[in-house]
Amino acid sequence: MIAAGFVANGAKVYINARSAKVCDAAAAALTKQGPGKCISVPADLQSMDDIKALVAKVAEHETKLHVLVNNAGANWGAPVEEYPDEAFEKVMNLNVRRVFSLTQACLPLLTAAATDADPARIINIGSVDGIRVPALETYAYSASKAALHHMTRVMAAQLPSRAPITCNAVAPGPFESKMMAATLSKFQDAIVAGIPLGRIGHPNDMAGVCIYLSSTAGAYVTGTVIPVDGGAVVRAKM
Repeated sequence: MIAAGFVANGAKVYINARSAKVCDAAAAALTKQGPGKCISVPADLQSMDDIKALVAKVAEHETKLHVLVNNAGANWGAPVEEYPDEAFEKVMNLNVRRVFSLTQACLPLLTAAATDADPARIINIGSVDGIRVPALETYAYSASKAALHHMTRVMAAQLPSRAPITCNAVAPGPFESKMMAATLSKFQDAIVAGIPLGRIGHPNDMAGVCIYLSSTAGAYVTGTVIPVDGGAVVRAKM
């Protein structure tokens, strides 16, 4: 949904997925919609070697990277007595460690794009479950997103000493996505009842906030965590 928003506004976008077939098809569909262009770069972001290969592939075609959106993520839910160690490790690795790894690998391209008037942008996709206590037993996911939000703040404080780079996080609430499909199929009515705006998020909601952060209007915004949740976090705190 984020890539679609950038392409619809004329941007050249590189997207990633583990499956080359899925990634290629998505890129072709977005390019067909235009007016921007979408390029497929398949990789498994759990692998450091794949991260290096992904960045090298982008660097073959680009000398600068204006915006990095860290959107890969995994979830796992289970009772605390049954929660597998390997699942906890996988979620923390992909949701936190590999966000750092990919950002680190992209720093030369981001630095090349950065100017005082138009900083390079890093946008980390967190979650409202990193802000509130979730109803489900998603221990690693919630911890990983809270960690990602704080790592965003640390990056926002530290990276500008290298180059003008902003770093913000977006914390989405419930959206119709592959990760949310099973939850929404069972609990959508209850979830919507807990959202003040009374609806599930729309793709344009996520695309819009990322475009804002990437635009001139967002050039002086850094270190923030922006909930895009229809007010779910506010309701949870009442």
